Order: sequence, then structure tokens, then C-alpha cells
Amino acid sequence: MRVDNFESLIKDALNQGLKPIEILNSLRSAMAEVGKRFEIGRYFLSELIMAGEMMKDALKILMPLLQVTAPSLKGRIVIGTIEGDLHDIGKDIVLILLTSAGFDVYDLGIDVPPKKFVEKAKEMDADVIGISALLSTTIPRASEVVKMLEERGLRERIKVILGGAAVRKRYEEEFGVDAAVDDAIEGLNLIMSWVEVG
Repeated sequence: MRVDNFESLIKDALNQGLKPIEILNSLRSAMAEVGKRFEIGRYFLSELIMAGEMMKDALKILMPLLQVTAPSLKGRIVIGTIEGDLHDIGKDIVLILLTSAGFDVYDLGIDVPPKKFVEKAKEMDADVIGISALLSTTIPRASEVVKMLEERGLRERIKVILGGAAVRKRYEEEFGVDAAVDDAIEGLNLIMSWVEVG
């Protein structure tokens, strides 16, 4: 697909009545497939980067159309993409949703060591740590964050959510996280349910 046609395809889909969240979910699935193909060597880094840039262009169109507001909600969240993973699309979607919902969100960026999640959460007195991971090889590192929280006596008061297109529900038990989701809206709803409305 040519990059210059991509934005017009997004606009066409909207004009045909598709909801922004439906388009976003389809694009998320496509990005997951790109990630898989990159992992097995069928796609190269240049193709991964191009897909990421196309997704960012789509987000510029779609995110303003998503109506998510809850200004009375208070909560502090640390979010980042786990070490070894350079993908930021999913994280950026969640970041926008959380910010627009009234959360105080600190973005650690990409390729974040587990220790940095814990240190920042402690410094901010965060309610939630959000770990983004697209690559199946990086997902297990979420358990390191949980272990460090336990070692520092912070686990009882800080919830941990793992998100990404390759994330499965069973990872909650496998890696000790409070939630494992593959959908940004589901993640937002869970976080909202965890944090007191004040």
C-alpha cells in the first residue's frame, strides 16, 4: 500500500460509516501482524517503521474523534514499552485515552527497563503501571516489574496492567499482572474501575 493513499483510505472508511474505534481495532490487528512478520524475518525494520508511521498518521485522524472524557477522575499512571521492544503505537493510543480521561500519566517511552517502571511509580506515588509489549519475546519481562514491586513492598498498592496486540488473558496468572489486555478501550475501562472517582 502506498503511504500517500493511506490517509484517504481512513477518511473513506469514516465516510462509509465505520466508527473510529472499529478502524483503530482493525489497524491494531494489522500492526500485530506486521510485528509477527518482523519477528520471523519476513519483514525488515524499514517495513516495520513504515507501518508505524502509517499508524501514527491514522491516529492523527482518529484520536480526536474518540469521545472519552471523565474530568473528575483522579489517578497517577506510569506507562511505557518494556525493554527490548521499540513499538510505541499501542502505548501512544492508551496514553491519549488516559490523558483525555483525566489521568496524570507519565510516559517513560520505549525500551524501558523493568527497574525504571518501578522507580518512577514510587517517585510519582502511582496507582497503576501500564506495560506495553507488542513482541512476544518481550511480554514475559512484565513479571520482572511485578517481582520488583513485591521486593520493595509496593505491590499491594500499585496495580499492573500489561497491554499489546499479542497479549492474552492467561498472562495475568502467568506473569502476575492484575490485567492482561489486547484492547486499548478495555485497558482504559479497567484502569478507571481501579481508581477512585473523586
